Amino acid sequence: MLTETVFRTEDVAPPDRFEYWRQHVARMIAPFEARTAHAADFRAEMRVLPLGDLALWTMENPPMTARRSARLVRSSDDPELYLLSLPLGEAANAVRSDGLGPYRPHDLVLQDSAQPNVLQVCTDDPRQRIRGAWVTVPRQALPLPPHRVADLTARRLPGDDGMGALLVRLLTGITADTGVYRATDAPRLGAVALDLVSALFAHHLDAEDAVPPEIRRRALVQRIRAFVHAHLHEPDLNPGALAAAHHISVSYLHRLFEGEEETIAAWIRRQRLERARRELADPALAATPVHVIAARCGFPRAADFSRAFRGAYGLAPRDYRHDAVTLGRGL
Repeated sequence: MLTETVFRTEDVAPPDRFEYWRQHVARMIAPFEARTAHAADFRAEMRVLPLGDLALWTMENPPMTARRSARLVRSSDDPELYLLSLPLGEAANAVRSDGLGPYRPHDLVLQDSAQPNVLQVCTDDPRQRIRGAWVTVPRQALPLPPHRVADLTARRLPGDDGMGALLVRLLTGITADTGVYRATDAPRLGAVALDLVSALFAHHLDAEDAVPPEIRRRALVQRIRAFVHAHLHEPDLNPGALAAAHHISVSYLHRLFEGEEETIAAWIRRQRLERARRELADPALAATPVHVIAARCGFPRAADFSRAFRGAYGLAPRDYRHDAVTLGRGL
């Protein structure tokens, strides 16, 4: 499991909670001013996941306004951080960033600790608690010069397509279930997130050439992997189709995956089988025929699926489902 720090204001008396929270966040990120109508009993929770050079934060709190003024920027040490924020759930239209108005669903917004900014969380229901995620990225960790990245601050970056969608999927997947990862996965996850952040920024700056080739290569590999997972139901998904979808040659596709434990074709096949295995082990899908599961995992012929599944897991699909559902195995 990933190492996680959890901070709750309910650990102190109600009158002290708002200031306790403000001081804690200021120490962890940067000093700021804050105000809220809920200062008498500010119930908030924050989770912090260190991911190598990066950190992933999730926070749930009542409506409030946070302001990092020019005076605070001048008077405090600059932590030299970029903060990339993403509202979670139905929180998007409740969050307003200085000069941008309300966030839209899937918006990613970049802030620089060296620049003044205002973040306001407001809602028609004062009892509503707002959830959001932030990635803090050390300025020196990005392969892009700060004066270029400055062009992206206080701008909306779409998180529903391209590199933005991959980044959002990665971050929300990590926060949804930290238990599927080992502590040793944290630096790897951070490296993947940093590659996607770099590629996202470079794309919106038209500065792909400023990003080192290795980072561009790793980001492309992540795009290809995500594409495969989204299209596993297509039986004709193969290296040729994958290369065509990404406007690269088949030979370049194979070079991208050099050094991996298996070829791209073998990896696609394993992803199909793994998805089928998970669906067969899911009690909620116990009534779904095996051939239906096989087809939506890219195996249109039931005999081919049965043979491949037995070769991978040592059991026929029906026997595996029986053991998984009745004995609680295989999940």
